Amino acid sequence: MFLRQNKLQVELPQSPRPDANAAAAMQELLGGRFGEMTALNHYLFQSFNFRGKKKLKPFYDLVCCITAEKMGHVELASAAINMTLAGSSAPVDPGSAPLREGLIKPDSYFFIGTGQTSLVSDSMGKAWSGDNVCSSGNLVLDLLQNFFLESGARTQKMRVYEMTDHPTARAMIGYLLVRGGAHVLANAKALEIATGVDMKKLIPIPNLSNEHFETARKYEAMGLGNKLYTFSPSDYEDAALIWCGQNPQTGAKLEMIQGAPEGASMPDLTESQEAFAPGVSHDDFLEIAGRLKKNVGL
Repeated sequence: MFLRQNKLQVELPQSPRPDANAAAAMQELLGGRFGEMTALNHYLFQSFNFRGKKKLKPFYDLVCCITAEKMGHVELASAAINMTLAGSSAPVDPGSAPLREGLIKPDSYFFIGTGQTSLVSDSMGKAWSGDNVCSSGNLVLDLLQNFFLESGARTQKMRVYEMTDHPTARAMIGYLLVRGGAHVLANAKALEIATGVDMKKLIPIPNLSNEHFETARKYEAMGLGNKLYTFSPSDYEDAALIWCGQNPQTGAKLEMIQGAPEGASMPDLTESQEAFAPGVSHDDFLEIAGRLKKNVGL
């Protein structure tokens, strides 16, 4: 069971300008092989299919904690894409080709299929596939796959950061670099307990600190690289048997938090008349409001 809150995990700065090219690059971080859709479904199906939940509860709890956070990462990446696309066209006469920009952008489907919002696809427009997901049923293999996935995702986030200077995009990437780094470490610690192999000696992959990225530094300073959240008021507390001790990169104490981050306000996308989204005119809105009032007896 999941409890949803109408918040983003972190505040994103308002987009100062539309940038469909940056949005297309961010699609790789959302729907690519190493994107957040893949990460979410790795952990989600591993949690669904976990054998020996009671016997191996700390590992099960860890996978469940990260599952819930990844749901929010999909939401955050989508929000950043939507905010970065906002204003890519203007509400003018259809005969003047108001969506002309879609012809010269790397992903024209933004303009054709989704009303200039995020796609369930990679940066080339290829639809996300469940073929990207590993849920083998073998604990060590799944943890290794998670470690590999998080390291690959970290590499691609760094590359997209270097592709764009858009402040909304970079804020999202900076946050996910820090939180993804925590998940790399979590899987490394879980593998060490499961096998005795010190996977922590391999990180960071790539061999570059988050401190090199301006928008990641403030989240590191807030200690977000040392926290793991249960995203539950009372469950999954045994993940703390794995997530404990010190961060090997900083020496800071690792902290298990029962619950979720405070979160930030959800952006409200304005209507796009030229894209017929949401396709509700002022007169339609008044009629809908009237029917809502009637529906509750007002």
